[in-house]
Amino acid sequence: MRILLIEDDQRLARLIARVLVDEHYQVDLAHDGESGLDLALRGIYEVAIVDWMLPGRDGPSICRAVRAARLPTAVLLLTARGQIEDKVAGFDSGADDYLVKPFAFEELLGRVRALGRRFDLNASEANELRVGDLVLDLRGHTARRGVRSLDLTPTEWNLLEYLLRNAGQTLTRQQILDYVWSYDHDVQPQMVDVYVSYLRRKLNAPGERDPIVTVRGVGYRLEATRV
Repeated sequence: MRILLIEDDQRLARLIARVLVDEHYQVDLAHDGESGLDLALRGIYEVAIVDWMLPGRDGPSICRAVRAARLPTAVLLLTARGQIEDKVAGFDSGADDYLVKPFAFEELLGRVRALGRRFDLNASEANELRVGDLVLDLRGHTARRGVRSLDLTPTEWNLLEYLLRNAGQTLTRQQILDYVWSYDHDVQPQMVDVYVSYLRRKLNAPGERDPIVTVRGVGYRLEATRV
């Protein structure tokens, strides 16, 4: 699952990001409201964790913008405001959940898992992505094709996850670049082709059909293979 964290307290942001990464989530960081909203509007996040008080644009306004864009991203607001009227204002802005600072990381993780289950529209089960004979176990962080285990690097994992979540759809190289490498501007579009080649080598044993279809001049599409 890919998570956007918008938090201007950089020390707290690093701590939260480390906890999330330890649970095998992908995490992108923003430290102000404007850059955070730019990332949120890419539509590539299952969950956004958003601080209420941010420079440039506050958390509730980000919630409203995400809802106005009709994105399926679940939004968890973080705030030191614990009064009932504050919670109501947060929910009215479009937030799906609300967590008052200070909080235990265990509670944060529990809320993220709950939001992920509610908003995971592509997985046949809450902790699994399956298309044909390709399976990603999101909780166990394992991948397989049929009975064969796949030893994937983090980048290959992210690429396969994105293809699985959008199976049957043609994805442009830029869409793949945005999801897998986020806002790392040093990565060139040609890297998409390189990593698709790496992934194909691991997915396809002799005699197996390649599930990744090249759409010339556009990008790639994942098609289901026979189980």
